[in-house]
Amino acid sequence: MPTDRAVVTVMGRDRVGIVAGISGELAEANANILDLASTKMGDLFVMTILIDVSDMRVNLAELKERLRRRGEALGVQVMVQHEDVFRYMHRI
Repeated sequence: MPTDRAVVTVMGRDRVGIVAGISGELAEANANILDLASTKMGDLFVMTILIDVSDMRVNLAELKERLRRRGEALGVQVMVQHEDVFRYMHRI
């Protein structure tokens, strides 16, 4: 079980190529997708991806920047949080 994971959240207007663009960027960074969920609400597309970052070729800050730029090109907002930060923020 990987211990170094991050959560990627993608939101924006639905269009062709969002999943391919984001997953391609993750593959280039060698971030392994562990789980993925997506939904459409009208024309709004929302995707959450759990990734293993333990063997990435780049650090998390660089991955965030790469995904931000890719998201901008795709017209979506991309957020990346280390799993520990995500869990802390969503703790009740």
